[in-house]
Amino acid sequence: MSEKIYTDYLIIGSGVAGLRAAIELGSHGNVIVATKDLPTESSTEYAQGGVAVALSDEDEIGIHFEDTIKAGDGLCNEEAVKILVSEGPQRIIELINWGAEFDKEGSKLAFTLEAAHSRKRILHAHGDSTGREIERVLINKVSTLERVTKASFTMAVDLIVEEGRCYGALLLRGDKIIKCFSKATVLATGGAGQVYARTTNPKVCTGDGMAMAFRAGAYLKDMEFVQFHPTALYAQGIPAFLLSEAMRGEGARLRNIYGEEFMKNYHPLGELAPRDVVSRSIISEMVRTQATHVYLDMTHLNEDFIKKRFPYIYSTCLRFNFDITKHWIPVSPAAHFIMGGVETDIWGRTNIEGLFAAGEVACTGVHGANRLASNSLLEGLVYGYRAARGAIQYVEGSQDKSSFINFEPHIEGLNRAEINKMREQLRQTMWEKVGVIRCGESLSTAKVKIIPFYEELAGRFFIDPYAIELKNMVMVGLIITEAALERKNSVGAHYRTDYKEKLQGWQNHLRIRKKNTTVEVF
Repeated sequence: MSEKIYTDYLIIGSGVAGLRAAIELGSHGNVIVATKDLPTESSTEYAQGGVAVALSDEDEIGIHFEDTIKAGDGLCNEEAVKILVSEGPQRIIELINWGAEFDKEGSKLAFTLEAAHSRKRILHAHGDSTGREIERVLINKVSTLERVTKASFTMAVDLIVEEGRCYGALLLRGDKIIKCFSKATVLATGGAGQVYARTTNPKVCTGDGMAMAFRAGAYLKDMEFVQFHPTALYAQGIPAFLLSEAMRGEGARLRNIYGEEFMKNYHPLGELAPRDVVSRSIISEMVRTQATHVYLDMTHLNEDFIKKRFPYIYSTCLRFNFDITKHWIPVSPAAHFIMGGVETDIWGRTNIEGLFAAGEVACTGVHGANRLASNSLLEGLVYGYRAARGAIQYVEGSQDKSSFINFEPHIEGLNRAEINKMREQLRQTMWEKVGVIRCGESLSTAKVKIIPFYEELAGRFFIDPYAIELKNMVMVGLIITEAALERKNSVGAHYRTDYKEKLQGWQNHLRIRKKNTTVEVF
């Protein structure tokens, strides 16, 4: 028999969106924040560049709106963007009041520039540790709330859904299944970068929330739009460590293996072109020069400035024997952020009653086809808050009947060697066939390779975290592939060599749902 626990609100995930939701919900009921690792292990922790917000004297909310819309390449939900940019300043001021220490120039907040922003609006903390600072403040705030319980090393396995209504989730702690019944559930599980062989995402980003929601009958949306960060460290045996967009914002240059600057050949904005353009340009230059990487060069900038502005990047690269003040750093693109996710409205509501989602796991349409740099932390704050408000409103107006649900899952096992083999085959397939540059042939090949994994895993219930992650990764990988096959045009981060233009139907949004044992795109 599995254990049963009850709470008013269950939050799955402890990044910026989950923590901001917990703060809002903590005064309205008992809250459990379940996270499969330490509370600090999320993409928030690794967000270096900063948080975009219209707070400087030279900036306006309307300009931030226009930049976000432009980056989204015609597919943003304008209402969602207006909310992001207009409520963003309030959420940031709130953080400052809670003790956030953003970098300053004298007594004023210091803002920097990043690609596709027309104003300096990127706030940063400790140079290049913005995410870590925001996370620190949110965790400290959550720890003061008596009704919020953090459940570390507690993995969500599946949502508990009956007749289109969510009543909580099955959680795994050690080898014990816990049925956690809640009046409202908030998914804040982050992204799915680990489905790719090269990614800047931490190991926990295996698409768990997207896959659980999909299995439960939720709609997913815009899953073909995967953003690849142009500059991740490239070296044998070293993780694809992110080299922040802000480095190019401060003047870093991209060079090919012959030392030639090349970005002006691809886009008039050069290094400050939108991320998808820079990523494709790097790939094109790598193909042209038959190289595995290009170089990021900061050596022309002041050494003290670099160390002060990018202390975390400087010290991390130094551990791998790269001195960014003296060496050109080998880089190539890596999967970074998914614009799509679980479809929600502006209050985090999904098509399943009682299920809410916020942050990278969700798709409000705020990013369109391509996220504007440094909008992700702001999204987590704004929509984490809004999803909590949506959950509060739902709970206050609903009848709880979760105690009537009773079932016992049939648990299966999977050989660890088999898990590792399938995982690596999936990640390599996604990187090679569903990556920065795609075509119908490569996507069809990927689908043929992934479907047998999907058919083997989809209907099985595991209590091995590695097997659960593999099942989730396979589902998300297939969903991305199916959506990319269906979108026969090139928009934003989705680029197909066989459909290079914005052809008829490009403004349509693709939604995905589970249909019997298959994936349906509609």
